[in-house]
This record gives sequence, structure tokens and C-alpha cells, in this order.
Amino acid sequence: MSVYTRVEVEDLRALLADYAVGELEDFTGISAGVTNTNYFVDTTLGRWVLTLFEQVEADELPFFMQLMDHLAGHGVPCAHPVARNDGGFLSAVAGRPAALVYRLNGRSEEAPEPTHCRSLGGVVAEMHRAVAGFTPIQRNPRDLDWIQTAAERLDSALPATERALLLEEIAFQTDTAQSLYAELPAAVVHADLFRDNVLFDTYRVSGLIDFYYACHDYLLFDLAIICNDWAFDDRDRYQAEHWQAFMRAYARRRSPTDAEIAAWPAMLRAAALRFWVSRLIDAHFPMSGEDVHIKDPTPFKRLLLAHREAVPPLLAP
Repeated sequence: MSVYTRVEVEDLRALLADYAVGELEDFTGISAGVTNTNYFVDTTLGRWVLTLFEQVEADELPFFMQLMDHLAGHGVPCAHPVARNDGGFLSAVAGRPAALVYRLNGRSEEAPEPTHCRSLGGVVAEMHRAVAGFTPIQRNPRDLDWIQTAAERLDSALPATERALLLEEIAFQTDTAQSLYAELPAAVVHADLFRDNVLFDTYRVSGLIDFYYACHDYLLFDLAIICNDWAFDDRDRYQAEHWQAFMRAYARRRSPTDAEIAAWPAMLRAAALRFWVSRLIDAHFPMSGEDVHIKDPTPFKRLLLAHREAVPPLLAP
């Protein structure tokens, strides 16, 4: 949620004329995140978030709008797109495809407690149950093929030890994907549920945001991404009580399968690899913009190395 494209007052007034959301009062750029341009927009009738899509193709965007609309209709607290006067969800601002979504109450928790994790576990389980009835499919844009291409691009930019680690992990995931992953349940997943993409009202989840990496993948992949962020502190120390609180709440609504339990160690490595590589790309080949936020890839390298030695269990004892 960096600011790559500058939006002017005239741009916003022209946009808002296509919506029944009132007149513009104020707007400000959001500097967190890494992929799209985002602004808070205040009008006489409410508070909204405007997203300008910097890397997503326009023909892919209806999928995200339909997904958020579907989840909101099934009671999942999530960012919900605002319909234009003509009934569509997508617009264009400053030459970029754009969407206006309802601004949710609450704030993210940079240092969550087990109680936060318990609430999140229940919401994620309900989201995984709700997508069973969602039929549109979109491939993972950051899948193993993308990682392989990114590794080739990074080859001359990395030290020898990192290049070796990257190639070893790609080979491991290529082999593992043909065996352990074959029986895993798959559906549409969020694929980016970091702490800054979950809002809380005290200890209750009030909203899931930033669905623009959502794709059809393994449900276990979603869980591995969450574990790698929510169950480890900023010094890479595993916090068992956080993960146990999450999984107890999750498993009450959706029980992991035997195949998911068996594939868990490999999937934790897959999730760490995916974000290590994407942040390496962002660090070595940054996009230009007005306020660009680059995240450090090092924590995911450390997580990947740690998962090669030992992993936390999927299920709480």
C-alpha cells in the first residue's frame, strides 16, 4: 500500500461523481505496504479507501471485486467494494484502474496477543468455508514458476550463499509439489494475511483487507503465511501460545486433513520462500513512486533457514 501514483483533487472529484458517496472533504496517501497506490478518502457521507492498481492487469480485477463481494455477503468481515452508479465496481484514476472500497473500523496490531490470534483463527476458518461456494478461479501470480523466473533475474544480484539456498529450495519445492501437495484441499485463498492486513476492534477482528494477491491455491498455504507472521515475533522467536490460540479456533470450524498435517513442514518453507523472493525482487528492482515502502527480505530468509531445521506443529496439542 505504497503511493506510486499521485492523485490530484480534480481526479478524485471526477471519480466521486460516478458514485453515490457524497462530496469530497479530504484525502491522504497510505504509505504502508508494497504493491498498489492507496488513499484514504473522506466524503460528506463516509470514509473510504481508494486503490489504484499498479501491477494487476485490468482484466484480472473483476475476480477480486467478486471475491470481496462474495465474502462480505457470507458474513466475513472484509473490505467490500463500493458499486458505481452504473452497478460496476471498477473505475480509472490517473491512468490506472481503480476501486473504491468501504473503510473498515479498527486498526492493525503490530504486536498481537494470543487473544487476537484466536479471533483471527475463527475468521480465517469462516473465510475458508465461504470460498467453497466461490467458483471463479485465478492462478497464483507468485507461484513456483514465478519464483523460478525471479531467481534467474536475481542471479547476479545475490551472494553465492543466497543463490545456493534459493536454488536448493526451488528444487525441494518442485519435488515436494509432486508428492506431498497432491492431495491438499485447494480453493481461493487470501495469500497475504500479514498483521497489517487484519484490523481489530480491541481483540475482535473487524476486517480483512488487501485481497489483491488472492488466488486459487492450497488452504494450507494461507495457514503457512499466517503462521510465519503471527506466530513469530520480530526477533524470529516462535510464540507457541499465539499459534495454538489461532489453530484451536480454526480447527473448531474446519479440521485440517491428514494430507495437510503431513505437508505442513514443506508448506511453511514454501511460504517463507515466496515472500523472501518477492521482497528480494522489490529490494533489488524497486518500482518508482512518490512514497515507496520496501520491506526487508532478511526475516524470511531466516525463517526459511529455521524451517529447514525444525517447524512448529500445525495442530495445537
